[in-house]
Amino acid sequence: MSQMRLLASQLGARAARLLAPQDVRVFGWRNKSPGPPAAFPSSRGGGRFSYMEEMYFAWLENPQSVHQYWDSFFRKSSEEDSSSPDRSPPPCVIPESGPAVSSWAMTSKLVEDHLAVQSLIRAYQIRGHHVAQLDPLGILDADLDSFVPSDLITTIDKLAFYDLREADLDKEFQLPTTTFIGGSENTLSLREIIRRLESTYCQHIGLEFMFINDTEQCQWIRQKFESPGVMRFSSEEKRTLLARLVRSMRFEDFLARKWSSEKRFGLEGCEVMIPALKTIIDKSSEMGIENVILGMPHRGRLNVLANVIRKDLEQIFCQFDPKLEAADEGSGDVKYHLGMYHERINRVTNRNIALSLVANPSHLEAVDPVVQGKTKAEQFYRGDTEGKKVMSILVHGDAAFAGQGVVYETFHLSDLPSYTTNGTVHVVVNNQIGFTTDPRMARSSPYPTDVARVVSAPIFHVNVDDPEAVIYVCSVAAEWRSTFNKDVVVDLVCYRRRGHNEMDEPMFTQPLMYKQIHRQVPVLKKYADKLIAEGTVTLQEFEEEIAKYDRICEEAYGRSKDKKILHIKHWLDSPWPGFFNVDGEPKSMTCPATGIPEDVLTHIGNMASSVPLEDFRIHVGLSRILRGRADMIKKRTVDWALAEYMAFGSLLKEGIHVRLSGQDVERGTFSHRHHVLHDQEVDRRTCIPMNHLWPDQAPYTVCNSSLSEYGVLGFELGYAMASPNALVLWEAQFGDFHNTAQCIIDQFISTGQAKWVRHNGIVLLLPHGMEGMGPEHSSARPERFLQMSNDDSDAYPAFTQDFEVSQLYDCNWIVVNCSTPANYFHVLRRQILLPFRKPVSAGLGCFWGAGQEVRGLGGRPGVCGSWALSPFQLIIFTPKSLLRHPEAKSSFDQMVTGTSFQRVIPEGGAAARAPDQVQRLIFCTGKVYYDLLKERSSRGLEEQVAITRLEQIAPFPFDLIKEEAEKYAGAELIWCQEEHKNMGYYDYISPRFTTLLGRARPIWYVGRDPAAAPATGNRNTHLVTLEKFLDTAFNLKAFEGKTF
Repeated sequence: MSQMRLLASQLGARAARLLAPQDVRVFGWRNKSPGPPAAFPSSRGGGRFSYMEEMYFAWLENPQSVHQYWDSFFRKSSEEDSSSPDRSPPPCVIPESGPAVSSWAMTSKLVEDHLAVQSLIRAYQIRGHHVAQLDPLGILDADLDSFVPSDLITTIDKLAFYDLREADLDKEFQLPTTTFIGGSENTLSLREIIRRLESTYCQHIGLEFMFINDTEQCQWIRQKFESPGVMRFSSEEKRTLLARLVRSMRFEDFLARKWSSEKRFGLEGCEVMIPALKTIIDKSSEMGIENVILGMPHRGRLNVLANVIRKDLEQIFCQFDPKLEAADEGSGDVKYHLGMYHERINRVTNRNIALSLVANPSHLEAVDPVVQGKTKAEQFYRGDTEGKKVMSILVHGDAAFAGQGVVYETFHLSDLPSYTTNGTVHVVVNNQIGFTTDPRMARSSPYPTDVARVVSAPIFHVNVDDPEAVIYVCSVAAEWRSTFNKDVVVDLVCYRRRGHNEMDEPMFTQPLMYKQIHRQVPVLKKYADKLIAEGTVTLQEFEEEIAKYDRICEEAYGRSKDKKILHIKHWLDSPWPGFFNVDGEPKSMTCPATGIPEDVLTHIGNMASSVPLEDFRIHVGLSRILRGRADMIKKRTVDWALAEYMAFGSLLKEGIHVRLSGQDVERGTFSHRHHVLHDQEVDRRTCIPMNHLWPDQAPYTVCNSSLSEYGVLGFELGYAMASPNALVLWEAQFGDFHNTAQCIIDQFISTGQAKWVRHNGIVLLLPHGMEGMGPEHSSARPERFLQMSNDDSDAYPAFTQDFEVSQLYDCNWIVVNCSTPANYFHVLRRQILLPFRKPVSAGLGCFWGAGQEVRGLGGRPGVCGSWALSPFQLIIFTPKSLLRHPEAKSSFDQMVTGTSFQRVIPEGGAAARAPDQVQRLIFCTGKVYYDLLKERSSRGLEEQVAITRLEQIAPFPFDLIKEEAEKYAGAELIWCQEEHKNMGYYDYISPRFTTLLGRARPIWYVGRDPAAAPATGNRNTHLVTLEKFLDTAFNLKAFEGKTF
């Protein structure tokens, strides 16, 4: 105990010496209450000196473990002691009375009071947002909790929490470097400290940022919001804000007057979002941004199209005409789902800027990863590795932001090397209600924005009835994104003046809220009155601004009546230059051969079998794999992995960027790919041989994704939107794992072209096959994709010369299940090389024309030819066991120049040489072919049974199936699949066979019986059912006497 008292006396004396040079009046306080010094708040249970002792002993052990102020304090004290050897040591025991006690008490109290003030400042920085005045209605707490943190000085009596008294309010305190409330002043009175903290943290802006671990970032935010006078706007800035509010509000009023009974999902109650978005764009343009990609739900979309993107008003207004006829380029979508691309001059910065609002379905947050992927691609093609030219803005609703998991998935992509967009500005339209659901029933977190904390994104809450606060926050958010390349969230706490839509009655479920909303003065009137009162604008000027915009709307309304046809192509969010001619039709309908010269195959194969870097030690098991590849190349054969390698490598040689993404794709789920080699001796040293094929090749990106399907598939879809000149692939770990990304498949991939005339060339690789691995690792659910295919099962087609390509052009996607590596090679190349000649047109993505220099692809220049590429979504059911099946290999002869993808692979054995003798023709697809081949051989039925493989299932190859059926005119027709009858392909192919052949020749089903689960988890049951349907397939009397 004597040691502790000695320490206290030493520290007390030293504190007096250290604080005196800083003009702090240590002994000048005459109004302090007598008595022993109060303990620092954190030491209430541990004695008067425990906190100081704790800091001192921690400092002795490690000076870096304490705050820099304590370090400086103890260090200077030690230096003074060592520099004064004659100084008498302090007494070992503090006297119980006398002048020394009074001096020590006052010094100790001074130190503790300063520490208390520092804690008070920190409390406001951490928890001030809980008491901020954020709700414009004044009826809810934005954090859903009326509790006031005890360490915020909301009343005088709370000073006692820090052992401070009302008499201390006018005392001066030294400000720490972790606050900027003093501006140029180093000291402030406690009263002024509290006033400035409340002004910064407890008014119309609520700041959440103290969870960020980076001190520099925290200091940056403190300086932006704490510095005195930061929210001062010039008269011109205020007038601009008012004009933007006028446009935002009068646009909604105009729609309400003209189409009062139409759904439009207006922005009333959050009209300030328009000037907010424009501020973010203005500030970003000022800092060098040239391209902004936006994603948002339906609320306020028409207003954003009109006043942010600058869509022609007449094209918006004509959407409300019930007599408007749709052009035949697609089925279309409701007006508040549509997107738009526009290039214009930013009037504030006088710089060019391209704005793209991505179309979105009613699945509110589904567009988030799509926007991020598109942004990443645009950055990639521009060589914008730091996001200084291209950025994204995502607008969210409060209920969706908190409730939908894809938001979390998207956030977790934000800092991954192959997925980062170098920061996104998130704007939350916080209506404080979700359709009819109260936020207290819609989320467990205090705020709807708490999900952003997982990536340390600062969150700025702001009351929308303070437009200047909104604009300042948005300006800071844009600057944050540019400075730190990290996400940031702006939470616009607002209200929804009408129901979920204009036809909805909100008083049923939120009567008190809507009584207040009906009394609420619109923000435009509030702000206009404020500016008129301060003399920034006159009432006449304000009324003229309103009349001016009303006149613009009326004139556009008049022009809209002349529009009779809706052209969806006018609403493209991602136009591709050179893709369409003036009529929107291709000029060529030919499909080129997809084979390549043998020397190219050999070169790629040799690279796939070697390590291009010196001193790079690979795993011994991988060495065996590479030797196996080299052996195959010598024999002029390829397996599945080599075929893929050659497809990718050949496209890279031709200047086509290839990107492969998904869980574990670098190595491959089944350890077959190995596109990224890892040095066994040096941590994180890797090599991608595919990027060492040729000096001037396009870059290859292969990246393991986070454990997400919904978010990552959406990202890759967005990436593929940016340019047709890239092969973008997403691989599921197992095929059935795509079901967690079903929203992207249903709402964007299957229907995107029909709804939004949006072409996309994404490729889905879905491992599929019944191999006894259980119900979750067997089926990629081909029946789902086939059911959504848009080709007509009942329409007998006309077999024209360009039938194959016409089918591809008309379909919504292509579904294949290849049985040979060569066909897999060809279908990947066909996906990119299917050409259509197009004229050059300007648009988003790659601003490329025939013969123009291309910059992008990592900054590498190249030249575009006169071909524009026409990709379609491609679904490939990829194998598992076939990856290493000895029979599943292809010869170079099937891949060289002049060869191409085979939609159907006909029987090539003995049965084909004597078709009249064939009793049964089995049609199948995928892996089951090898089971059938083995069983036929074991039974010696090569001459009696022919086996034909459908490699392309959709669009259905009517022409080739007809040829096969006619060739074996006397044979019984069988469809054999390994999937259960209610799954797989049978329900798709059966009506098409019937349409093609009529009921005179039925197509019999052979396969597993219907079931609820896609596969059994019992190995023995799997083998028994396999043996059973194989027996049926080769029992030539199995269907005798049966009717179809």
